Amino acid sequence: MLSPFAGALPLFVQPHVSFPQGAVTNEEIVLRWLHIVAAIIWIGLLYFFNLVGTPVMQQAEAAVRGKIFPALMTRAMWWFRWSALVTVLVGLRYFWLILAADARNAGRPALALHWFGWWLAIWIVAFALIYPFQMPTRGFLENPWVRSFSIAVIVFFASWDALVVNSGPNSSNAHLSISIGGGLGLLLLFNAWGVVWRVQKRLIRWTREAVEHGTPMPAEAARLARWSYIASRVGFWLSFPMIFFMAAADHYPFLGGISV
Repeated sequence: MLSPFAGALPLFVQPHVSFPQGAVTNEEIVLRWLHIVAAIIWIGLLYFFNLVGTPVMQQAEAAVRGKIFPALMTRAMWWFRWSALVTVLVGLRYFWLILAADARNAGRPALALHWFGWWLAIWIVAFALIYPFQMPTRGFLENPWVRSFSIAVIVFFASWDALVVNSGPNSSNAHLSISIGGGLGLLLLFNAWGVVWRVQKRLIRWTREAVEHGTPMPAEAARLARWSYIASRVGFWLSFPMIFFMAAADHYPFLGGISV
């Protein structure tokens, strides 16, 4: 009588692995892996700053805060800004591969550069418009509802314009979804390097000098700390739609094939 496992053992011990063939396919998985790992570090630190770091620092005594802040933020900001840059640079390459594929499917390879150029211009303009709404000021613009509504309107129209510019019969869901999610990621990168890091490196230096040499903190420190807080908070809230659209690129096809 034959054993019920006869002939099954070779299949059991053999790995059932078949890697896809093709340079583009393998490049895409490497890019996605790097993109996800760097994004976890970046957005994880963003959430740490907003949900843990800032509230704890605000409650700590001045002497304790002065000792902890320089060491903590020097290391945290190094990982924060460089992981942000890696995330976006890798993401841009991945986005380009998608644009190139859609352009080839449309029979117009040069269309990829047209899509990418307009997409980049739209989000750069969006950041330029958002920038003043993040700065601490007095009066009407300091109202958090005015600030939030203004930024939301700018992001909405930038997203809409990105869809219109990139839309077409051959525009895939990944193409259109990343045109929004990637655009939001670009805003967060500009904030990380253009506001948060610029401010934090000065605050770190001033705080260290105050602890080591008794140098008083400049009067400007409070305004810069407020500026960094607002920019970080803007990034915190924009990260939620960003993550949705990035995940929807491959897992929630609701934008593909839009024509104008």
